[in-house]
Amino acid sequence: MSDTPKHVTYEDAGVDTAEGGRAVDAIKQMVAETNRPEVIGGIGGFGGLFSAAALKDMEDPILISGTDGVGTKLVLAQILDRHETVGQDLVAMCVNDILASGAEPLFFLDYIAIGHIEADHMAKIVKGVADGCKLAGCALVGGEMAEHPGVMRPDDYDMAGFTVGVVDRPKMLDPANVRPGDAIIGLPSSGVHSNGYSLVRRVIGVDGIVPGTPEADAKRAELEQPLEELAGRSLADALLEPTRIYVKPILELLRGGVTVHAIAHITGGGITENLNRALAHDVDAVVERDGEQMGWDMPPVISYISRQAGLTPAEACKTFNMGVGLMIICPAEEEAGVIAALEAMGERPFHVGTCVEGTGKVVYTDER
Repeated sequence: MSDTPKHVTYEDAGVDTAEGGRAVDAIKQMVAETNRPEVIGGIGGFGGLFSAAALKDMEDPILISGTDGVGTKLVLAQILDRHETVGQDLVAMCVNDILASGAEPLFFLDYIAIGHIEADHMAKIVKGVADGCKLAGCALVGGEMAEHPGVMRPDDYDMAGFTVGVVDRPKMLDPANVRPGDAIIGLPSSGVHSNGYSLVRRVIGVDGIVPGTPEADAKRAELEQPLEELAGRSLADALLEPTRIYVKPILELLRGGVTVHAIAHITGGGITENLNRALAHDVDAVVERDGEQMGWDMPPVISYISRQAGLTPAEACKTFNMGVGLMIICPAEEEAGVIAALEAMGERPFHVGTCVEGTGKVVYTDER
């Protein structure tokens, strides 16, 4: 016979529906601030509503979707008890991906699983998502906060995001258009972004540390100390710098009439395993590198982690973005115009490399 009591409430089982309701109330205003004219209603229904009427003005509207998470960067955020920016990472990983096709992100949804919901804590997390949506110009039309008692620690959480965007088929970017002689232009990353954190955590010694413990407090104090190698920044600040969102400058660039053949979002797998996704099958990308030195300035935190891990240049370029969050491939004769247009927007573009005949690979100047 089971000794389970005859009367057990949902709250007895560890799910606080009242606190969940307070959490929804706490985020309503920040969600509303992301609205676009196409949004119908607000959060709280069984689905997010978004008008597609404007798509009728396109010749052949193509919907593009993307989904991703933040990954193990969340572990570091929990140890450091800093939760306001990881939501921007979540949005960035999704919208930057669909931007590679030339798509404008329309709306975003998130899913947050947490051991125990506390309204104030959830508001901090969702603030980052809302901030990211505003930077991307997309609406946060809904999401889910799921309490998982007994499965996750009370302060543990994970996040996933989903976005839908649109591009008119005649304007869609296609790697098949990339040709030998094309120029490759980079836009700076803000740091490590949201990839490689399983290695980062091993290097900085946070593996196995449980947030909220004295060990976590000691590690947090250590990581918050300024380092000369990081130009006076702390590892805590540098490693939790949120992923850049490139949507607005890239969409403005594409609408400005310049010719862009392809775009690569440099995420997990670094330059080596992302730039190749923007190449035609008979083209290689030759990226400027001389040993540990790339052909542009890298954020000090990436150099620091790479040195501490003892990575070879090949390993580093297959792990981190090396200071380039997004790459633009355009005809060589358009390079100066693309750079000038981006600089006029306040961006800091730089030359990354050149396309040559090949088989769809990324190679480096010091390997040729």
